[in-house]
Amino acid sequence: MSNKPIIRIALTLFISILGFNSAWANEEGHGEENPGKYDPVGTVMNHISDANEFHVWEGVHVPLPCFVYAPETGWSFFSSGVFEHGHKAVDRYVINHGRVNRIADASFPMGEVHIEGVHGKKEMMLVKGKEKEVEVFYAHHDGKEYKLDKPSTLDGGMMGGGITSFYDFSITKNVFTMMLAALLLIVVFTAVRNGYRKNEGKAPSGIQSFFEPFFVFIRDEVAKPMIGQKHYERFMPFIMTLFFFILFCNLLGLMPFFPGGSNVTGNLAVTMVLAVFAFIVTNVNGNSHYWQHIFWMPGIPAWVKTILTPVEVLGLFIKPFSLMIRLFANISAGHIIILSLIGLIFVFGENGTNFGGGVVGAIVGGAFTAFMNLIELLVAFLQAFVFAMLTASYIGAAVEEGHHDEAHHA
Repeated sequence: MSNKPIIRIALTLFISILGFNSAWANEEGHGEENPGKYDPVGTVMNHISDANEFHVWEGVHVPLPCFVYAPETGWSFFSSGVFEHGHKAVDRYVINHGRVNRIADASFPMGEVHIEGVHGKKEMMLVKGKEKEVEVFYAHHDGKEYKLDKPSTLDGGMMGGGITSFYDFSITKNVFTMMLAALLLIVVFTAVRNGYRKNEGKAPSGIQSFFEPFFVFIRDEVAKPMIGQKHYERFMPFIMTLFFFILFCNLLGLMPFFPGGSNVTGNLAVTMVLAVFAFIVTNVNGNSHYWQHIFWMPGIPAWVKTILTPVEVLGLFIKPFSLMIRLFANISAGHIIILSLIGLIFVFGENGTNFGGGVVGAIVGGAFTAFMNLIELLVAFLQAFVFAMLTASYIGAAVEEGHHDEAHHA
């Protein structure tokens, strides 16, 4: 019997543990009430959320540029490395679980100030008119606690965010990964273009031969059937960009070590922007036949139209909303499952006190993690394909010509 499957599982487990480096939430300045105790939920949520730095290993971080703005103090520019892993505040800004937060108290001194750390505690607060227990974070300086403001978010409070005292325009993990994906796409497709020019009239070779099946598949199985023979060519660049951008971000997210590991397409803001692009391209190119079938369908009684028209109008927004939620949910779920399986090592091992439990957790978690990594690789391709295919189908419905128009052109 070959030992290759066992070796692969062991390597996958080892690499996954490397990527799971912040499972121990006992690093100073990261605000845990029980230092040294493994927090499964907190650890998973920290990994799938965005951050202003890459956590490579305990005490080892890759800093990212921070651009923050507060109305009363203006712009501040610095690297996330200046926070010294939670031991320093800069212009009232601190690092909290990898994200830049701001000290709300205006009496806190400006400039670089040493702090004892950032810690959270549960407090009862009024949220949407109801008393709710929430975790509030404080910076400790000279024996005093200073409450922190979270970054501002434009979710209207739906996801627990809202407008606070500052705005964060920093290059976060997700932004860095998107820029890296864009750079890789430029490099790869420049090489592919050069390959086509060099091998004009010849069989493809090198990187050109690797990517050509993807191009042909998207063209013949997505663009042509969904958009139609007449219109598909002008939408091919958009469909191709969607497919490869999502694919590259998904694949980078599967890398459990720097510069990968970011949950880009598992971020609602990212999937929302992609869905908004799909919405704009679809409706800007909608013809009279498309809009007629939305607002006043021909051949249908007027009283039925009063019911169908609101449904069709809602459908304009439900379609991109479903694109946004589907991609976000599937990618986030995969990350959560893999991180949870690796967490079995620490749960079974009881934070290092139970060696036997840790071995069992490593075997069980490692085997299932290897399996889930393969599933996630498939999902990375599948979700990019589904997003591109559904977008193409919406565009196809918008540019489709009615039977009367087709007869007229004939």
